[in-house]
Amino acid sequence: MSVEARRAELIAAALGLFAHRAPEDVSLDDVASAAGASRPLVYRYFPGGKQQLYEAALRSAADELERCFEEPRSGPLSGRLGRVLNRYLAFVDEHDAGFSALLQSGSVAETSRTNAIVDEVRRAAAEQILLHLAVRKPGVRLRMMVRTWITAVEAASLIWLDEEKQPPMEELRDWLVDHFVALLTATATTDPQAARVIRAALAIEPAEGPVGRLARRVVPTLGEASHLL
Repeated sequence: MSVEARRAELIAAALGLFAHRAPEDVSLDDVASAAGASRPLVYRYFPGGKQQLYEAALRSAADELERCFEEPRSGPLSGRLGRVLNRYLAFVDEHDAGFSALLQSGSVAETSRTNAIVDEVRRAAAEQILLHLAVRKPGVRLRMMVRTWITAVEAASLIWLDEEKQPPMEELRDWLVDHFVALLTATATTDPQAARVIRAALAIEPAEGPVGRLARRVVPTLGEASHLL
């Protein structure tokens, strides 16, 4: 086995363990056993010990998370967001304990380097979403709106794990798509750039799609607030 292949095997074994246990609860012996290797071999590839191995595993997980947000920029925006969230939530589901430790900074393995890796994922996710909004130079409000939504997705994912993965993943996905549309709509009321974005997005949304269903649910509720107009 080549050096890179063996290193990748050790990272995969570590990532599998970190996915379901907090980093401080995983030893190098655990990783060696899961990879069918010896402790000295783990040190050969990761002389910095568990911290170096954890950072390598985290980097691998971060790369996978970033890929979750890569989506062809065609078709209704709600469908694109739904497919992105399908992949993101599947990752959360598979790496539940590790995902919680990562985002809640609850691990003794946390360092400035691990925090930088997490921040990089957030920035990459926001950049991908902004590309889907098809604006060449997003303004402050639009950037803030997208970053706020990314934060909401993270928080909802953590709460979903705390709630024993309820509601079902598909319902959580649809709810988060609704959140994006609602947040973009609210931003559009005070930001001309966001207004142009949402007009273009709504123009290609099908009536029977997620945004159409959201509109039909929202209109009766707003009708009860007609006294505010």
